[in-house]
Amino acid sequence: MAHVKLHIPGPVEVSEKTFRAFCSPMIGHRGQGFKDLYASIQPRLQELLYTRQSVYLSTSSAWGVMEGAVRNLVHKKVLNCMCGAFSDKWNDVSKRCGKEAEALQVPWGSPIRADEVDRRLATGQFDALTFIHNETSTGVMSPLAELAALKAKYPDVMFIIDSVSSMSAVKIEFDALGIDVLLAGSQKAFALPPGLTVFTCSPAALAKAATAKDRGYYFDLVEFQKNAALSMTPSTPSIGHVYALASKLEDIFAEGLDARFARHAKLARMTRDWAARHGFNLFPDKGFESMTLTCVNNGAKPGSRIVDVPKLQKLVKDQGFLIDGGYGKIKGATFRISNMGDETESSMQALHAALDQAMQQL
Repeated sequence: MAHVKLHIPGPVEVSEKTFRAFCSPMIGHRGQGFKDLYASIQPRLQELLYTRQSVYLSTSSAWGVMEGAVRNLVHKKVLNCMCGAFSDKWNDVSKRCGKEAEALQVPWGSPIRADEVDRRLATGQFDALTFIHNETSTGVMSPLAELAALKAKYPDVMFIIDSVSSMSAVKIEFDALGIDVLLAGSQKAFALPPGLTVFTCSPAALAKAATAKDRGYYFDLVEFQKNAALSMTPSTPSIGHVYALASKLEDIFAEGLDARFARHAKLARMTRDWAARHGFNLFPDKGFESMTLTCVNNGAKPGSRIVDVPKLQKLVKDQGFLIDGGYGKIKGATFRISNMGDETESSMQALHAALDQAMQQL
């Protein structure tokens, strides 16, 4: 069966080189071979995240570490910053973990801004907040640096940041920002198979986690740090993912971080330009568009052309490409096109040509 090329917000395309690395022969996860593999990628992971802290690997989707961060770090009350389906879900997750939680809800398509966060934190009720840097459901990239600047004012509040669809595609300077947890799944901008989470924590987060009596085990931040000191993971890791990550880091640093960030920004602009040429506007508020995917407005907001999204998807799929038909309450009223991972100008031009042809048939 012919492969349909993925331009959905994740999983994204995985290169043959990465797949070959993923299929490396197995080694013992407590043996020296694995320790050497783990230790070999630490310097590059730290450089990628602009941190001197250990960078941890969890065999789980990002939601595992997201839930774990809540269990480890929310002792009083958490402020869940909500601007789309996935940030909204974090409020539900917090409550299911038995934590007192409050929603800071903004309209879908709008970013989280620091002024309202500041107003809520000033009440003194909260000891943690959750924030999604790049809300995949809406294509909104909220200003992380603006939010992180509040950390100096509220040093005892844990800033837990989901960068699932921005890590490795956008510059995120963990240490300089002063945030407490930064996490991402492997199937987005890393362009790896799903099933691995990359994350790091501040010393303050580790110290606070150590005081939590009900933090569990699998996602215990203290256990991750103890094992990282030995170049290991707390539980049996997906060894194939670690080999694939090592291969991907080779690619990332061969390209260069600045070049990688610039490439993602350019490819996102190309897709925005495609949308404008066809009479569409975008769903995110102007100036807060994602650098890794484009959420095209298709009636969710006024002023845009409207098409039959399922038909558009089928016409594009018939040419060998898969785009996304929108998510949650804006499904069909938007559609999403990913440019994250290994995409290039030529690969995006091929997709845009297929979209052009499909538009002519609508």
